[in-house]
Amino acid sequence: MKVFTYSPGGVHPDESKLTKDLPFEVFNAPPIAVIPLQQHTGAPNTPTVKVGDYVKVGQKIGDSAQVVSAPVHATVSGKVIALEERLLPTGAKVQSVVIENDYKDDWVELTPRSSFEALSGEELVKIIREKGIVGLGGAAFPTSVKLTPPKGKVIDTIIGNGAECEPYLTVDHRNMLEYPEKIIKGILIEMKITGAKKGIIAVEENKIDAANVLQNKINELGVKDVEVVLVKTKYPQGGEKQLIKAVLGREVPSGGLPLDVGVVVQNVGTLKAITEAVLEDKPLIERGITISGNAVSKPGNYIIRIGTPASFIIETLGLNRKLRKLIFGGPMTGIAQPTTDVPVLKGTSGILMFGDEALEMAPEEESPCIRCASCVDACPMGLMPVLIDHASRKNDLKTAEALHALDCIECGVCSYVCPAKRHLTENIKKVKQAIIKQRKIEAAKQAAFEKLKAQRMKEKENSQKEVKNG
Repeated sequence: MKVFTYSPGGVHPDESKLTKDLPFEVFNAPPIAVIPLQQHTGAPNTPTVKVGDYVKVGQKIGDSAQVVSAPVHATVSGKVIALEERLLPTGAKVQSVVIENDYKDDWVELTPRSSFEALSGEELVKIIREKGIVGLGGAAFPTSVKLTPPKGKVIDTIIGNGAECEPYLTVDHRNMLEYPEKIIKGILIEMKITGAKKGIIAVEENKIDAANVLQNKINELGVKDVEVVLVKTKYPQGGEKQLIKAVLGREVPSGGLPLDVGVVVQNVGTLKAITEAVLEDKPLIERGITISGNAVSKPGNYIIRIGTPASFIIETLGLNRKLRKLIFGGPMTGIAQPTTDVPVLKGTSGILMFGDEALEMAPEEESPCIRCASCVDACPMGLMPVLIDHASRKNDLKTAEALHALDCIECGVCSYVCPAKRHLTENIKKVKQAIIKQRKIEAAKQAAFEKLKAQRMKEKENSQKEVKNG
């Protein structure tokens, strides 16, 4: 089987896939579930419950009228004991619904379906939104929005992303081994929604067992329009733009999205969740998570309820040494946590725990840039991280924007290869945020100007009418 990849750039960090052979285990539900009302890219939800209410598992507890949003659901049954701001793994504080678990696991009534073929694309999108499905690869973009491209954008291919190139994480690998039929049906559902004629599941070559399981299931189901392809084991092979370039040879334009080249890319875990939403009527109340690192006593892949505090996970699994660093996500793109009092979100694909002896914890102080261009050679987007970094440090937004800073996918490759240990990714993130903020300010100013201009034109017209009428 041919192995596809992209160029330029990419690196080969130690994979550390310590949990790849460990099947999913269902994790205990927490005594207290903390469910943030914004776990997705887009508008925050408004609570649909109040303190003192009794809620069932799967009951909607937050929703928004905005298009770019996704509702959230209760993940345990019990009493709502608080509606208050709580800390997210991202460092932000958002309003959250806090539920005291009564351990009855009392579910709302579900209405499973035997098939999806009789449903229209619009009906399928509505189900996906109502069940709170978002991208489970990390970005947590509302899936219903991703599957509703603007008029004029034709989608011809759905790519199932099974690359999972981030070190340590093995949840997608296990999903492909344990739930191949749900992943395949998820692609077929998306193909029906978008009208795409082709489906591809891209799997890194270090997961050949998963590729074989998927291909065998495709053959068993008699599916004709979905194929499995292998991609090179390289980081960040699982980036949307990198995957599209690798398997289709199409390049997403600067500032563009996959839909601009006729593609929707969906994480395999998301495809599984779509099938469960459509056929089982199941809201997104739990997800697979890899728990790994040298400090956790029982690493593995677990099905964990959304809203489960990290402190409960640590207490349940135990530590074999003093915890020095807790990371939500993988080591390349994850976020180190200042506290264990943060909950699992829809976008939490892994939780890593490292102790005092971990080599990963060695302090790295910046030294002057030696102009080696390692970051340029390794950048999978073909950018010049060193120059964007310089612009960021000088707060030169104009130069950073001209260098296409907004095209950075924040993969961390530049920081990884830098011999001077420059904080390249961190500074590029900062300048991206500053550019976006500046754009919003300028857009608001322009809108205010246009409003004032229209108001004055109207006043002028009224004045002329008064003069004419004498």
